[in-house]
Amino acid sequence: MDSPQAKKTGLNLPAGMSETSLRLETFSGSTLRAVTNLGSPRTISNLSASPSKSSSCSDRFIPCRSSSRLHTFGLIDKGSPLKEGGNEVYSRLLRAELFGSDFGSFSNAGPGSPMSPSKNMLRFKTESSGPNSPYSPSILGYDNGFSSETSTPPKPPRKVPKTPHKVLDAPSLQDDFYLNLVDWSSQNVLAVGLGTCVYLWSASNSKVTKLCDLGPNDGVCSVQWTREGSYISIGTNLGQVQVWDGTQCKKVRTMGGHQTRTGVLAWNSRTLASGSRDRNILQHDLRVQNDFVSKLIGHKSEVCGLKWSHDDRELASGGNDNQLLVWNQHSQQPALRLTEHTAAVKAIAWSPHQSGLLASGGGTADRCIRFWNTTNGHQLNSVDTGSQVCNLAWSKNVNEIVSTHGYSQNQIMVWKYPSMTKVATLTGHSMRVLYLAMSPDGQTIVTGAGDETLRFWNVFPSMKTPVSMTIADHLFFLLNIIIQCM
Repeated sequence: MDSPQAKKTGLNLPAGMSETSLRLETFSGSTLRAVTNLGSPRTISNLSASPSKSSSCSDRFIPCRSSSRLHTFGLIDKGSPLKEGGNEVYSRLLRAELFGSDFGSFSNAGPGSPMSPSKNMLRFKTESSGPNSPYSPSILGYDNGFSSETSTPPKPPRKVPKTPHKVLDAPSLQDDFYLNLVDWSSQNVLAVGLGTCVYLWSASNSKVTKLCDLGPNDGVCSVQWTREGSYISIGTNLGQVQVWDGTQCKKVRTMGGHQTRTGVLAWNSRTLASGSRDRNILQHDLRVQNDFVSKLIGHKSEVCGLKWSHDDRELASGGNDNQLLVWNQHSQQPALRLTEHTAAVKAIAWSPHQSGLLASGGGTADRCIRFWNTTNGHQLNSVDTGSQVCNLAWSKNVNEIVSTHGYSQNQIMVWKYPSMTKVATLTGHSMRVLYLAMSPDGQTIVTGAGDETLRFWNVFPSMKTPVSMTIADHLFFLLNIIIQCM
């Protein structure tokens, strides 16, 4: 039977609880909060203002949301645009009260954030692993923005031996950036200029032959084999150009024309180009009696780099005036004058894989390898190597290029073209790696330095043998012919 006090107030109170132990306080308009004093004080938030229909009072279980990681789900209501004067502060506080302070910070994401209302709801978002997690992508080695299941692992770089497989002593090998004292013939014979002498080293049997001695009043400044590998030209300190028969060790001819030392030579199929400290380039033809058939004037300082293109149509020359010039067969003026280098240009290499692609390297103040399209004179790329570029050689087996360097690291670097990613960095010389030559098979290079050593490195793979045509290839070829005739 209800007590008269209960009937008077209209409230159902538990036994032992008086009306004075319950009070109602009003907060923020219509929001009500009930506060009870049953033994120890306890606060229960967000109770309805309507009277309870139950005769007993029971607690509700409210889970802790701080560890629920709700921000990993797209649980955000797609709110309508706020009207002017809308209660945005109240909405933010209510959201934080319901879901916790962490969720409140994510709910304020901008339009471009993953929690933006424009995104799909209920979309699970993978939480990034911490740096100390054993499953962190950076630890597993695939921290590239993609899942390891969807991305294929990168192809491992080709293994290049880090040490030379052979080292030869080269006493009196000069430490002079502007000279070219090493060349490897197509008949597998290495020529080296040491002081006043030229020595030949046969790579097939390691036999050493002294080709010539210029005497005490002259010196060797450059050596260059013909493409057939039977004759060798020698540029001297007095400005002469001598041609020797490499198999007979016999001098064939001596040609003049330069006023001072001849530091670089370059053969094409018929003629020999020579560059000198007198800033001139001379073209020599052994079939005529004159010492030279033409003179190319364009450099303002010593010519230290010369290379013919593989089709013999263009001659590239580099000088101590920081210029790279490109000449054609029928003009006495340079077709291209490239002046982007800021130091002497000795390193020059033509691509055997792409016509009109030229690479050049600058000295200590430049340190860059630059690539040029000689058809239009545009620079295609430039890479700062960090050291003086002394030589460049393009592999004929793969589309890679090797460079040798001086100040300050004296390293040898192999690059993949056109990405210019480093395949290998080789060290071993204690001085500038001023000389470079490649073996006839294209697999081995030899480098020389002022430390008076020649080092042989296996840096390139062998030439891929062409595969013979299969029956399917023949059928496909015949089918193309039939279609063209129809």
